Amino acid sequence: MTNASIATYTIEALSSIRQTAPLIHNITNYVVMNSSANILLALGASPVMAHCRDEVEEMVSYAGALVLNIGTLQPDWIEAMIIAGKAANKKGVPVILDPVGAGATRLRTDAVNTIMRECQITVLRGNASEILSLRSANIKTKGVDSSLELADEMVDVAQAMAQEMKCVIAISGPEDCITDGQRVFRVGNGQPLMTKVTGSGCGLSAVVGAFCATDRSDAAKATAAAFGYYGLCGDLAIEVSDRPGSFAVAFIDQLYATSNEQITERLKVRAS
Repeated sequence: MTNASIATYTIEALSSIRQTAPLIHNITNYVVMNSSANILLALGASPVMAHCRDEVEEMVSYAGALVLNIGTLQPDWIEAMIIAGKAANKKGVPVILDPVGAGATRLRTDAVNTIMRECQITVLRGNASEILSLRSANIKTKGVDSSLELADEMVDVAQAMAQEMKCVIAISGPEDCITDGQRVFRVGNGQPLMTKVTGSGCGLSAVVGAFCATDRSDAAKATAAAFGYYGLCGDLAIEVSDRPGSFAVAFIDQLYATSNEQITERLKVRAS
């Protein structure tokens, strides 16, 4: 797949999101509820934040995708995530899991493993430390920041994990890696300053949900397009501001306004 073809795919997916405004059901953390909702609205999707176990099954029945984020965990939230995940599986709704801080504490790592054991996850999206800590207890996470950079051997591990877990593995980093176990997409868009804005990674998981809602047949390609578009918006926002506060505002604006021409000319996604 060429960069031009993934650019065309991204344009078509973005158009579909804006035409259909898919409902993205988020069970996410307190820190990012507002920012994730604004990111989805700017993209053109329709966000809902619902974590009460008494309504999640009903809510996910209306959704185009379900996004699970373990940033601020409570036992009843884990239960709600599993209920929602099972309901999504029954209806064929894509499930995106963001294992925030996995590897930092036993609670977080166990929660991710429990959710993945009980539900079929479509996309597991995190940084290298979070993802690879699920493979090895020797890998530790500092807060929600990655302590690892993505080396080639880690890409091999990610491919093996995707095959074993039967899901797309999507790892954020200086160069992003998305794999379904066979294909590998690498994304070169994005700015280091994005890591200085709280919730930027969580927002990416929400955007992955929106793109997967438009294409349930190829979650890997949809995820690569989401990563590419999100990073491209960061590339364009940095041209407006190189300071975190104003950058965050410029980034939201770019999610809303980035043109097809800019996608065609500046998207950096390659597949192998």
